[in-house]
Amino acid sequence: MKLEACIFDLDGVIVDTAGYHYLAWKRIGTELGFDFTEEMNETMKGISRYDSLGKLLEFGNITISEEEKQRLCVVKNDYYLDSLSDMNHENILPGVVSLLDELKEKNVKIALGSASKNAIKVLDLIGIKERFEVIVDGNSVSRSKPDPEVFIKGATELGVSPAHTIVFEDSNKGLDAAIAGGFKTVGLGSPEHLGHADIVLPGLGEVSLSDILHQLTSTTMTA
Repeated sequence: MKLEACIFDLDGVIVDTAGYHYLAWKRIGTELGFDFTEEMNETMKGISRYDSLGKLLEFGNITISEEEKQRLCVVKNDYYLDSLSDMNHENILPGVVSLLDELKEKNVKIALGSASKNAIKVLDLIGIKERFEVIVDGNSVSRSKPDPEVFIKGATELGVSPAHTIVFEDSNKGLDAAIAGGFKTVGLGSPEHLGHADIVLPGLGEVSLSDILHQLTSTTMTA
């Protein structure tokens, strides 16, 4: 089984924007009258802004109108974008650039599959947008992870089979989406939380494509 493509989530895989999102949501929580914690923020990984707001409102036991939900989504995004002004190439997580270089060298196709509606802006800020042949983000799909739409669309636009494609994810919902779509999966983080991935790595630092393929030996994938 030959490796045809890799699809990467953005937040927590390519760049660590979790802290930026957390501070923006925390600010919203404070405005609504409760303390939004980092533990609460962990439950929002991999899902859309609107669904994240829904979780925040549940934590605060708050009911608001649909119009107010839409307004708060815009406010949260403004807070988040304001905080990105100093983001640059140095914010790319360890090992990402070297892995992208290796994939290009081996003619493996590369896509981004992210729930973020700011994915292109972030990729521009860190200077690697041109490395992705296809970018599927929250503006491109109608269903959030764990629905596999974002990854299926990425594979379709690349012209590859999910069975010959690795998805790199750091969230449970993202892995659920990739598994539902029939992709091979690499979880980035703790095996305790991401144990349903085909393999779990602490990150992409000091790991090569051959290392990843070696750990996926049961699939007999090659590049």
